[in-house]
Amino acid sequence: MKIVVTGGAGYIGSHTIIDILERTDHEVVSIDNFSNSNEDTFDRIEEITGKRVKNYNIDLTAYKTLKEEFFEKENDIDGIIHFAALKAVGESVEKPVKYYQNNLNGLINLLKCVQKFDVPSFIFSSSCTVYGNVKVQPVTEDTPTQTPESPYGYTKLVGEKILSDFSKTKAAFHALSLRYFNPVGAHMSGLNGELPKGRPNNLVPVVTQSASGWIDDLCVHGTDYETRDGTPIRDYIHVSDIAHAHVLALEYLQSGKAAANYDVFNLGSGTGVTVLEVIQAFEEVSEIKLNYTVGPRRDGDVEIIYANNQKAKDLLHWEINHSIEDAMRSAWKWQQYLNEVKSGDKVHHG
Repeated sequence: MKIVVTGGAGYIGSHTIIDILERTDHEVVSIDNFSNSNEDTFDRIEEITGKRVKNYNIDLTAYKTLKEEFFEKENDIDGIIHFAALKAVGESVEKPVKYYQNNLNGLINLLKCVQKFDVPSFIFSSSCTVYGNVKVQPVTEDTPTQTPESPYGYTKLVGEKILSDFSKTKAAFHALSLRYFNPVGAHMSGLNGELPKGRPNNLVPVVTQSASGWIDDLCVHGTDYETRDGTPIRDYIHVSDIAHAHVLALEYLQSGKAAANYDVFNLGSGTGVTVLEVIQAFEEVSEIKLNYTVGPRRDGDVEIIYANNQKAKDLLHWEINHSIEDAMRSAWKWQQYLNEVKSGDKVHHG
């Protein structure tokens, strides 16, 4: 199959490309304009897999360019995995128009091309934020969605609705929304991981960069939640497990087993872990004591959320192969690789 991955240089996108290349014979083409990623990622993918991925530096919000510079050149596309989006919850609260403009227009333009060029399969990178602040845990795919706590989350909810409505208009088209919980960790080789531009917003890169002295402060946002240690509970799932789910999802759509034109799946470990427990897991695997401060709650954060992942296990035959300790160990290995690159001890292939 010929698969398009948007946001291929991003965190989950790059790991998914690696999984596709390592496990299948599919051809992969990437679209990424490096707004929150780096083209060096493709060097690392090649180092791990031995294969070079072609990338198009295109902004998905520019429909004419997307159509003429990509879809008119790349024929016979079997599926699209759509990762490309802005994803920082806090920034989306501060800059909602930026998030609606980028995330929704990018999706709409892709679907216009899907319509025009008859792409049969589409996988959408969604989020557990569509469930909002849910009282009953764990959440299943039947848990009612709510207005999310952040504009970022709302772009995912609206994106799902757009995709659901679109899928009703094309009989030969099938789409899935994969609702990620909290992807963490790095490729087990330590050669590819999460590296956002600027200061990271996600907990694990903040932890690893703090341990390396890249950033000065590690702040735990809110210790007054009604949880076992007062910090928010999340479902942390290793990025390589998330990545493999996309390969299985493609196979599921291509096999014709999907009963409906559109469906949703939770991708989480099924276990809730607190922020302090993540910090403790890192301290155990790295043997480094972290200095952290306690701050107020952040706007947009929910108190508790973790997944019921049985549907993905049953229909996609998805298995979880990595623990929270594996995630922290691989994230630290990745950080040490970055430290060597930064110090000049390791030649960077970018």
